[in-house]
Amino acid sequence: MALMITDECINCDVCEPVCPNDAIYEGEEIYEINPDLCTECVGHFDEPQCVEICPIDCIPKDPNHVESEGDLMAKYKRITGQ
Repeated sequence: MALMITDECINCDVCEPVCPNDAIYEGEEIYEINPDLCTECVGHFDEPQCVEICPIDCIPKDPNHVESEGDLMAKYKRITGQ
């Protein structure tokens, strides 16, 4: 699954720079995650970096973008050209 940022986001700016796929961007009200770029850090790290660094725990899995570990790895390979 891709991840999503909930309305509890406080716009602290810590998640966006740690995303290896540049999937996180500043939305109109809160930060948002582009599901086409989010691999939950599969291929880069063992854990999603945005989840690790978020001080308020507002980045759950996005139920609208269900993906298996294999799907996330395929997306990682597509994004990185590997």
